Amino acid sequence: MAALPAMAAAEDQFRVLVIATPSTYHYEYIPVARDNLERVARLHSFALEWTSDPARFDGDLSGFAAILFLNTPPERLSASQRTRFEAYMRAGGNAMVVHRAAIVPKDEWPWFEKLVGRSFVNHPKIQTGVVTVADPGFPAAFGLPSRWIWSDEFYVTTNPYRIAIDPVLRVDESSYDPTLIWPGQVGHRMGPDHPEAWHHRYEQGRVFVTLLGHQADMYRDERYLQHLLGGLYWTATGRGQAANPTR
Repeated sequence: MAALPAMAAAEDQFRVLVIATPSTYHYEYIPVARDNLERVARLHSFALEWTSDPARFDGDLSGFAAILFLNTPPERLSASQRTRFEAYMRAGGNAMVVHRAAIVPKDEWPWFEKLVGRSFVNHPKIQTGVVTVADPGFPAAFGLPSRWIWSDEFYVTTNPYRIAIDPVLRVDESSYDPTLIWPGQVGHRMGPDHPEAWHHRYEQGRVFVTLLGHQADMYRDERYLQHLLGGLYWTATGRGQAANPTR
């Protein structure tokens, strides 16, 4: 009897570098996020390389379809590491930025602020609010209802560099209190245009940003994971976006 052919091993569609560096308020999420995002990666046949050490940016980045900054303070990268990441983006690399990674101290790294597309001001206390879908044709919105109950910090941002972004999610400020903040700080309202996730082009690459994702348990929430998957899929491949979304 002829031997049956060996089952072909699944090949990874693309590789993503995930940098998840702990900080004062963001560290418990790392093992939860890793377990659940690796499960998603196995299900969808792509590879994740995890690191908490910015020294990984001293090595070759060219083999990654995207780099995911997962709650990592970007200022932790040294000057040489920043230069290598900038070169990666100018060579056609792509980046995804999640929650804390969107915060860059003023004048610390303006290039990265422009990559994010918005500059952080502050945030109110964690509250439950209504997140709305601004672009149902974008993959990071596919698993979400048009109005989604979510609890987060709902970052307030400005646009000092006049970067054009395409909003994917907004938050309805009437559904929570933007002024509920700690003593000594002033809470701000952004009005109806309060983006919480968006995409744009920067240098020669794609960038997807979501400001959602403060608490560790969020990485167990299937809708949030679908949000991250959709953003990462588009960031790494440029695919999945509806040609004529209904806005």
